[in-house]
Amino acid sequence: MSTLKLDTIASRDGTESTDVTNVINGSAKAWVNFNGQGTVAIRESFNVSSITDNSTGNYDVNFTTAMSDANYSTVCGGYGGNPCTIGNPQTTSAVQVISFYNGGYYDVAQVTVAVFR
Repeated sequence: MSTLKLDTIASRDGTESTDVTNVINGSAKAWVNFNGQGTVAIRESFNVSSITDNSTGNYDVNFTTAMSDANYSTVCGGYGGNPCTIGNPQTTSAVQVISFYNGGYYDVAQVTVAVFR
């Protein structure tokens, strides 16, 4: 395998560029779009091996490759404005996602999660 060592990445015409650190640190390290109703199923993902359905509106997003530590940032969203939150504690191998509606846990038709490190 070859390694490229760069300081900057530029567009083909050279009018735009960014420091390589922005690409490495600013890119999602994992993301998933999954069906949270009935039989939980991943629609599309990156670095997510599976979803565990713990109970109504309570899921674990399991990473294919673990994070280097548990100090990452996670954002989530639910279809139709149904909010979600991140459970505690998040680990290097998974993050818990909780979706809710009207004060209770709720299975959402579409849940999206992105992890940044």
